[in-house]
Amino acid sequence: MTDVLLAVGTRKGLFLGTRRAGRWEFDGPHFNAQAVYSIGIDTRRGAVPRLLVGGDSAHWGPSVFHSDDLGSTWTEPAKPAVKFPKDTGASLERVWQLHPAGPEAPDVVYAGTEPAALFRSEDAGETFELVRPLWDHPTRSKWVPGGGGEAVHTVVTDARDAARVTVAVSTAGVFRSQDGGAAWNPSNDGVSAVFLPDPNPEFGQCVHKIAQDAGDPDRLYLQNHWGVYRSDDAGAKWTDIGAGLPSDFGFAVVAHPHRPGVAYVFPINADADRVPAEHRCRVYRTTDAGGTWEPLSRGLPEGDHYGTVLRDAMCTDGADPAGLYFGNRNGELYASADDGDSWQQLASHLPDVLCVRAATVG
Repeated sequence: MTDVLLAVGTRKGLFLGTRRAGRWEFDGPHFNAQAVYSIGIDTRRGAVPRLLVGGDSAHWGPSVFHSDDLGSTWTEPAKPAVKFPKDTGASLERVWQLHPAGPEAPDVVYAGTEPAALFRSEDAGETFELVRPLWDHPTRSKWVPGGGGEAVHTVVTDARDAARVTVAVSTAGVFRSQDGGAAWNPSNDGVSAVFLPDPNPEFGQCVHKIAQDAGDPDRLYLQNHWGVYRSDDAGAKWTDIGAGLPSDFGFAVVAHPHRPGVAYVFPINADADRVPAEHRCRVYRTTDAGGTWEPLSRGLPEGDHYGTVLRDAMCTDGADPAGLYFGNRNGELYASADDGDSWQQLASHLPDVLCVRAATVG
């Protein structure tokens, strides 16, 4: 069985798990009492990945840490890694996303933040610069914070072309750049905003997460504030694929790392009832790009369940068959080593799970 590193960000620190020879061991918390909303595992650096963590200290404020020895030691830059220029009049509230780009852009890491902004690093996440064209976008004055604030919470890059970057903004929707961030266009055609007077605006959608298909980088899956969608043209147009789910409200969406057309969601009852759909702990999988969905529950709790899975609290590890992982706001952590067919509980009574990331190692 492939060795795996599992990083779990919680309301009160980071927990690291390793699976070697099929056996799991955990340590932590790292960054005790800090909320960890974002984790990046940069596997481009060889056998030992770089870990990037967005910590949020109630006393010292937010910061980005990194480790090159699987968490044995951590480095925090002498100056803040992510900082708004003075002329913006903004200050960093939280780092919501740390996304190492692919091999097409060595050492490039993106950070999505609150206030809603995108930062870019060219030194593997040690220093970042604000991507000004998105910050200065002419629609920004009309972006309205949602229940979770106003943040860039998703970054998707294209392994074929380093200049193609897609972001999701809460609650402004999807924006795409074809030129490395010099220009950005709203890309929400087909995505509904049921909470607005015009349910089909150019921007203003509350997109919760985007995932990229394993076989076709132009195929994207989107979990919206009501609605699950697919795009086959890199986000230019979106098609509703929520039929067959017990609810199309939710936060997380994950694509299989190797199998085209395979994606996973965790349905939530409703925006006003944020618990698992029908009070059942179930991951749903499509194997035909959203044509049909099947529930995956073998090994998961069978009775009434109330553990909500947040937008970054479900992931895969890159193995084949894929390992899938999710944590919930009950502090439970679950894992599957067989594409989601069966599950086991790895931990319980953790603090509120905010984000989960995994990668094969060794």
